[in-house]
Amino acid sequence: MQLLKSKAMLNHPLQDLESWVLYFSGAEMPILRQTARRLDEARLKLDQVSGRDIARIVLQDPLMAVRVLAYIQPFRGKHLRKDITTIGGAVMMLGIEPFFSRFENPLTIEAMLKEEPQALLGVLQVIRRAQRASGYAHDWAFARHDINDEEVTLAALLHDLPEILLWCFGPKLAMEIRALQQADKALRSTVAQEQVLGIHLVDLQLALCRAWHLPELLKTLMDDAHADQPRVQNVLLAVNLARHSANGWGDAALPDDFAAIEKLLHVNHDTLMSRLHLPPPPPADNETGDVPQ
Repeated sequence: MQLLKSKAMLNHPLQDLESWVLYFSGAEMPILRQTARRLDEARLKLDQVSGRDIARIVLQDPLMAVRVLAYIQPFRGKHLRKDITTIGGAVMMLGIEPFFSRFENPLTIEAMLKEEPQALLGVLQVIRRAQRASGYAHDWAFARHDINDEEVTLAALLHDLPEILLWCFGPKLAMEIRALQQADKALRSTVAQEQVLGIHLVDLQLALCRAWHLPELLKTLMDDAHADQPRVQNVLLAVNLARHSANGWGDAALPDDFAAIEKLLHVNHDTLMSRLHLPPPPPADNETGDVPQ
């Protein structure tokens, strides 16, 4: 991924999937202002900071995470036989001082979108959703004794990366998609994306993974076509729960989400509600002890 100066905003869809990949591959990925601030604070305590400390900061920011992963891949080929599939591994590979040198003075999302308040709100909502998805994924991977829970956490964080990029670089297009779905609640997101962009964001996601040479394992974990695999289910269900609960805990899709999560974790409904810090459903009328009139 080249890190060039930020491009002009997209007001119209690009010609085809390859054009979208070329556009994003030639743009500097902005990061959250909070991420930049936290990294600056860590840089001031260089002798006290560990790779794990840095990874915790990066894993709250999808765009920072993908910048690190894309940057490290050429080094991986020179020094290691295995892919680097975690941020902690990437920082260890680079070294702490070289990490800070490479990623100093980043462009921030807030600076990039300072003249686009609706776009800034939109992208922060999607990033918040990605953070929640990664939190769910980590919790469930840990509960399932996953061999590497950070891989699952990272895949959930990056799952909706193209949507974040669209809000940053083509906010008018992102708002057009949102308006279509708000006007028709039954409209599938893939249909709205096709109408506005001429592509599906899931196809862009996988194409960017290939273009940026991201680890094959992460590509698999982010590919819903492999949802028969428990680790991919973990990612997909975390993403779905974060997406549907963003509409409120009364969203019609949530009962199916809950049932699938219970099956994945081998827990009952009350246990899942407790894990999600949600109150149990109210008892039915015939369970209250009232005598029917």
